[in-house]
Amino acid sequence: MPILPENIDFTGPFPKQSRRLRLGVIGGGRISQTQAMAARLTDRWEVVAGALSSDPARAKAAAADWHLPKERCYTSFTEMAEAEAGRADGVDAVMITTPNHLHHDAAIAFLEAGIDVLCDKPLTNEVSEADALEDATARTGCTFGVSYVMSCFAMIRQAREIVAAGGVGKINQIHVEFMQDWMTPEDVAEAAHVKWRLDPAKSGRTSCVGDIGTHAAHLAQFVSHLPLTHLRSEFHVCGAPKPLEDTFFAWERYADDVPGTLMATRLAPGNRGGLRLRIFGSEGGLEWDLEQSEYLKHARFGEPDRILSRGHGHGVSPRTERLIRTGRGFPEGLIEAWGNLYTEFALATAARRDKIKVPDTWLDMPRVADGATGVRFIDATVRSNEKGGAWVKV
Repeated sequence: MPILPENIDFTGPFPKQSRRLRLGVIGGGRISQTQAMAARLTDRWEVVAGALSSDPARAKAAAADWHLPKERCYTSFTEMAEAEAGRADGVDAVMITTPNHLHHDAAIAFLEAGIDVLCDKPLTNEVSEADALEDATARTGCTFGVSYVMSCFAMIRQAREIVAAGGVGKINQIHVEFMQDWMTPEDVAEAAHVKWRLDPAKSGRTSCVGDIGTHAAHLAQFVSHLPLTHLRSEFHVCGAPKPLEDTFFAWERYADDVPGTLMATRLAPGNRGGLRLRIFGSEGGLEWDLEQSEYLKHARFGEPDRILSRGHGHGVSPRTERLIRTGRGFPEGLIEAWGNLYTEFALATAARRDKIKVPDTWLDMPRVADGATGVRFIDATVRSNEKGGAWVKV
């Protein structure tokens, strides 16, 4: 039975599904629980299987916590990919929420089994592995989403539309920062969920850049429609000694030689979700703050500023409204942004299974190419830092 209706209005509200899609979980940490919550929020997914630990005892305990049948809680992603691909009721897709160094192998296992993938960022730790995932996605025809969830806030989608419609004129500069404070304590590196983020064998050659810097880099390119072409960067350890950076600064160049800045740190006391984007152009500017995510400032030079708020109507486009669940004045937040990502991922997964050809403009969710671009960004920051902050091509 088809999952989506036969005739879809690709410019209207998102269509309903004939059934919930079956989702598997790879990695059972905190972020997997957040994503599962968001997936369930959409009413388009049900979690039915998982590879939650390589330790049999822990996997069994996790199965109970996730309310999964024991026979569908696996101790390896290769075992799970093979078993689920052979089931009539096997998973339609998986979320990969493991530490970075496992992303490539896990994703390849499911792509080769014909199972769609939504993978955490950074996509991989190596450019060659990111390239391999792009190739495998093209070869298998699977849907591959990447969890750049900051691009899934409704007002970020509105900002992207405003830029595309010429609402700020010709862009002349882009500034983005991600300021957090959770690494301020001197003993933070001893926390279990922090250790792998500071371990080069698992986190790769960066920590702050790969974790939150990539969010900022993707967001700037997503809203501006301009690819990042060159940068020069500096890595710093501003707090207690660590094997990887906790802070980095970068000067950037986008297409059309548009200049910009990017800063990210986890040692900015008083900042928790301090992601801020500012885009200025020949006719106006846009400003958005994660901690005030309901609002988007749109300034036109010589005119009163406009503050757009998330909600139905009143300046929010029909395209953005598809991602809105509550009325103006009743706030949404990060879980809903994750829900928007899982809504678009569900529609892409269902369309592939129904063999429906959809317009490239229908869904704006980040895909494997965006993930690979993020890995190339990370690689460029490392190369520049190693050269003393020299300009390098992304």
